[in-house]
Amino acid sequence: MHRVATARGLGRALRIGDASSASGVPIFLCPAIGRVRAGGRRLNIAKSTPRRFNHTDSANVAATAPSTPSDADKTLVDGPKTSARTLPVTCSGCGAFSQTADAQQLGYFDLQRKKVQQWLKPQNGKASNSRRLREAAAEEDEIVDNILKNMPSEELKALGLSAETMFGEEQATVAKPVAEKPPVCDRCHDLIYYSTTKDTAKVPMPHPTVESLRETIEESPYRYNHVYHIIDAADFPMSLIPRLNVLLGGKNLRTKNRRSRPEKPYGDQQIEMSFIITRSDLLGPTKEIVDSKMPYLREVLREALGRFGSRVRLGNVSCVSARRVWWTQELREEVWNRGGGGWMVGKVNVGKSQLFEHIFPKGRMSEDGGEDQADAVSDETGRGKKFQQDLDLDELLPPAQPATNYPPMPLVSPLPGTTASPIRVPFGNGKGELIDLPGLARSDLELYVKKEDRETLVMQKRVVPEQRTVKSSRSLILGGGLIRITPRTPGLIFLMYNFTPLKDHVTVTDKAIAFSENTRVSIGVPSILSPDVNEYTSKHAGRFKLSYDVTKASAGPLTRKNAVAIPVERLSFRVLSVDILIEGVGFVEITVQVRRHQYNKWMQMQEERDKAIAALREAGVSTAGIDGAAGPRSSPDSADDSSASASDMEASQDPFDVMIQNRRDAVAVHPVSEADMAELPPEPDWPVVDVFSPEGKFVGSRRPIEGWESNKPPPQVNAYQKKRKARQRRLRLEG
Repeated sequence: MHRVATARGLGRALRIGDASSASGVPIFLCPAIGRVRAGGRRLNIAKSTPRRFNHTDSANVAATAPSTPSDADKTLVDGPKTSARTLPVTCSGCGAFSQTADAQQLGYFDLQRKKVQQWLKPQNGKASNSRRLREAAAEEDEIVDNILKNMPSEELKALGLSAETMFGEEQATVAKPVAEKPPVCDRCHDLIYYSTTKDTAKVPMPHPTVESLRETIEESPYRYNHVYHIIDAADFPMSLIPRLNVLLGGKNLRTKNRRSRPEKPYGDQQIEMSFIITRSDLLGPTKEIVDSKMPYLREVLREALGRFGSRVRLGNVSCVSARRVWWTQELREEVWNRGGGGWMVGKVNVGKSQLFEHIFPKGRMSEDGGEDQADAVSDETGRGKKFQQDLDLDELLPPAQPATNYPPMPLVSPLPGTTASPIRVPFGNGKGELIDLPGLARSDLELYVKKEDRETLVMQKRVVPEQRTVKSSRSLILGGGLIRITPRTPGLIFLMYNFTPLKDHVTVTDKAIAFSENTRVSIGVPSILSPDVNEYTSKHAGRFKLSYDVTKASAGPLTRKNAVAIPVERLSFRVLSVDILIEGVGFVEITVQVRRHQYNKWMQMQEERDKAIAALREAGVSTAGIDGAAGPRSSPDSADDSSASASDMEASQDPFDVMIQNRRDAVAVHPVSEADMAELPPEPDWPVVDVFSPEGKFVGSRRPIEGWESNKPPPQVNAYQKKRKARQRRLRLEG
């Protein structure tokens, strides 16, 4: 015996009068009698309900065929058979509809896979853990029952047992069986155990558009819906979807006006939106450091939102980390209190699925409703009745999973576009759902990288960079030439800090160009460039100006209050900086030191130029083609028309420009003339760097986050300094 007799078993054993004549036969001598007695054969008449014939049923018609009379007769001897199941309607890992026809399509299930066979025919496979535990507990109870019936009362007293304490109602708490998790498709199975090396990981994944996501959200069965806009902290704010609130039903963000309404219904639905910055552990080593950067993150988000960014409140911005469990509990409580439909929208590889698992309210189903919802998934079919009735292939929104305390979560993988279809997971017995939507297209930078090195583009953990010193005659290359940064201002020394998972290398500009064109190979410089990259692939992505003053944070003890505490205005130098963003990869922080009188001169010239550009905007003149029209700190200065940045090209094809022009209060915009260009004040000569990337894309800039001050390695102390002790002073005795 591996466990002591429970009160349930002992209480049942002492009811000698209620026991049948067959109870005296040990269960291990005649297992068939025990199964017949425990099973209690019943006739289950299946009710035929009209429903759509799904493609998942075609491959399992033979498995779900009714049993013949001869099979029913064998049940008395072999015990009741478990009816064959069918595949789940959708894969719980990626959300794709299940199918067994084409292995090169999403949602394919191999019927020969062991896990799938165990799910379809559990009587032929290995029983689940919960079923085996229940069978073992029943057998042990029967053995204890038979033994205690034949024991006299004296021996029971010797064991410390009595009939008075054991007789009565059963007080033992029986644990509810845990529902068996359904299998996942072959693509998700290979991503779990083989990562992206299998051929199933190469199945083409079509990314949705914002219009398709809007139509999907419009099919929400809830009146109250909340959209969680997920933004990656690695390249913040390049993963921001511009004007997402306009697309999702015209929901305007709450402005700074004290009379602005916190919520506004749209038709028969009410939609709100929050900004969630994920993977915040990449920004700093501690939670306190990351929390101190919240004012900076809000300011950068205002600049990225465009013209109306200065008018919104941005009180709905959160910075969380699923890996370090920072602020996930508070966000989970918000999801639970809001209820309704919670939609997670964002680009690929921003951490939606990983955050989904940490903010989903688990284990909060009431005892009354929890049993009803758990019974929605029958052991015979493997899917609930609602799945069969609500299945409509014409709708964009698939049916929801059955409500359980601990449902299967979406799959987390470095493969871009792991989630193929919306994954609906309800919580709270119908209180709400959390829906993981497929990610929008983010970047095609991986197409220029070798297949075996594409996983290295995703930053998995915080980077502690090394300080690189680069002069105007040298360049910094990342990934063996994938990205090249070259200073253009002579006479200055640039300090660069690589906050990307790519390996960096500093070399002369001529060699750096050869590495970028994939015409030079070196053992010390490993390259991740694809063989298809040539001298025509690397193009100028933009000329970025270092115009942000970070002297106070970079001067060290000179400006620190507990040290020298010299005011910044009294210093003879200024430290300028900018962050170069690489879409989906990370950023590179660049700083340079200049003279104070030069900085003051550049600031005066910039203020005069900004005033002139603002006057042109008020007159209805378009300033899109003017260098520095959006400020030198936010837009790159292209060297020529062919080297326009990726953000400029996307702005020219922005579909929201048409929506803005069709507004009633839209002002007529005229192109800038040559006379207006001639009257503009000259542009200041800020220190600049040139950035080259594949096709001149995937690069942007932002105000510096000062990552070096937060992530610099601790000062190294050698063995001599550790053993060094202060010299003993000689005491002078007076008198």
